[in-house]
Amino acid sequence: MALLLHPRLFSVSINPKQAFPARRAPLRFSVSALDMRAESGGAGNNGTAILWYKHDLRIEDHPGLVSASQHCCVVPLYVFDRRILLRFSDEMLELLLFALEDLRKLLKEKGSNLMIRFGRAENVIGELVKEVQASSIFVEEEVEYELCIMLDVIKESLSTISFKGGNPKIVTWSTPFYDVKDLPSSFDDFKKLKLPVVSSVVSPELPGNVMNLSWGTLPTLADVKEYMDDISDGGNKKKEWTSINKFSAENLLQRKKLRKNLDLKPADLKEEQGSGSKTTQRKKSEKSVFVTSQGSLVGGGSSCVLNALAAYLRYLEAGTVVSITVTFFLLHEKLRLTEKREGASFQALFGSALLLGIISRRRVYLEAIKYEKERNGGFLSPFGYSTTTVAAAINTVSSMEWYWLLTLKGQRNEAGNFSIRIWRWNNYLIQYTVAGHEGPAILLVHGFGAFLEHYRDNVYPIAEAGNRVWAITLLGFGKSEKPNIIYTELVWAELLRDFIIEVVGEPVHLVGNSIGGYSVAIAAGLWSSLAKSVVLMNSAGNIIPEYSAFDYSKDRRSSGAARLGARLLLLYLRFNIRNILKNFYPTGMKDPLSDSKSMLAMFREHFRGIAIKEIDAGHCPHDEVPNEVNSIIKEWVVTLESQVSPVVSKQFQQ
Repeated sequence: MALLLHPRLFSVSINPKQAFPARRAPLRFSVSALDMRAESGGAGNNGTAILWYKHDLRIEDHPGLVSASQHCCVVPLYVFDRRILLRFSDEMLELLLFALEDLRKLLKEKGSNLMIRFGRAENVIGELVKEVQASSIFVEEEVEYELCIMLDVIKESLSTISFKGGNPKIVTWSTPFYDVKDLPSSFDDFKKLKLPVVSSVVSPELPGNVMNLSWGTLPTLADVKEYMDDISDGGNKKKEWTSINKFSAENLLQRKKLRKNLDLKPADLKEEQGSGSKTTQRKKSEKSVFVTSQGSLVGGGSSCVLNALAAYLRYLEAGTVVSITVTFFLLHEKLRLTEKREGASFQALFGSALLLGIISRRRVYLEAIKYEKERNGGFLSPFGYSTTTVAAAINTVSSMEWYWLLTLKGQRNEAGNFSIRIWRWNNYLIQYTVAGHEGPAILLVHGFGAFLEHYRDNVYPIAEAGNRVWAITLLGFGKSEKPNIIYTELVWAELLRDFIIEVVGEPVHLVGNSIGGYSVAIAAGLWSSLAKSVVLMNSAGNIIPEYSAFDYSKDRRSSGAARLGARLLLLYLRFNIRNILKNFYPTGMKDPLSDSKSMLAMFREHFRGIAIKEIDAGHCPHDEVPNEVNSIIKEWVVTLESQVSPVVSKQFQQ
């Protein structure tokens, strides 16, 4: 394995007894039409309720709003919290502002309003609770680790506040598809159940706002970006670190080819369209569902998105009804460009609106089923859906719902070796774990067909040696989400880049096996400031002397033949997986997937200063001989952290 190192000096002290953080208290796993759970008893009918909007920017199909409306007064609230905003691109921030504008309008029509506040959510909510003497706070249930932690901080903060009527109650709610008690272990088994879908809820009548409150002004995009810049700490260095993800892997490869310069720095490049700080918010067109400056995402308010959904579902019809004609033609070109795989266009166009909760996943499902019945005279075929657009919409939101339920079940289950955390990347749920609280940062990346548990015998031992260790499940593997997209080496490299920036927060020692090694090598090569070193354990990929950046085509559409081949390959793997895995774990120094001797010769010929370790194991040495691999990694990190030296490389090889 090859290990490219960018050594720096860091503290290595750690308490090995605190290798894994304590698991959050298990939650009750119950899904019903109105899934409400009060942290301190049931929601009362008296007093004032605060409804904290996050990813639920709508009034239709909103169980939290329905329950909150039973109080004497409801204060809807949106908090511009930097911890939430930093996850959004400029285009997503634009989409957010348009959605908030529409939400405020809808709430005013109900006799209410939307309060706008800036700051840390726990501080804003704590102050508002005191101001309005709130008895309950309604908030949508979350699975993302940082948002769960944020909610825990709010609960702790409120517990210290004294009120005449007692401490306010935190009531969590969700919008489930199904009333399911026992979640099957696979999505295929789940679909076979053919469970009835829970009906959506209509927007309630609100009690109105009887208090004289300062509701705040909806900011512009420039205001939001100025706010985010003003409270950033770390000065120019911090800005340079966070600006790394402004440049896609494709962008860097193309520019490197044009300039024939493999040492480009972020300052030498122009930012991607729409990602720069000078992006301005355009005025929303009344006729367009693409409201942002880039114009690539469906957005606006709920009615706008529903109109776009109606046009999308009817895309293949020869003629469309007058109310969606304009939207239909606007969608036509976008749909064609985003349909890189059959059904992939729905996620590409509507994924961001679903993330913001402009419409619910359940509403999309029910609208698609409604249209399907209209096409078939009220009949639903057991053999599939009548159009690719209906299938795309239903399959996408059903998959999103499945992973959401699976994640909730995992968080509420204390069994297992790891404390699983969830990070959202590009709208998708990614699983990871972490051990250790001090010392050098190390990121473990699995190979093809594996997941973070493949490092079950490595995470703790390496952390106990005075390191902080992360293990991630890549997009498309294990229990991380598996969206209908084109998976490439650059997708995984960008995922690792963003994980290091957003979750780890500092340069790491990268460790990768097989295709995971290929991915970390690309990430380290394109964004070298993120990698302190690279350990490649039987890495995929080839060594190409005199390599230069290649042409990278955006158009990677899947042909029918390719899709058929993929299905046949999957069928083969399902019936032969046991024998395949046995071959990956042979006795003796043998990797069945690569010619180790030739690879070693190439490394020795073309790389200087590399360190090579030959291990008596197969393709996955960290799983076969974990103690030996752990010792090598620990010694390697200690050596690098104890010195400041030029970039060096290390290679494990069987």
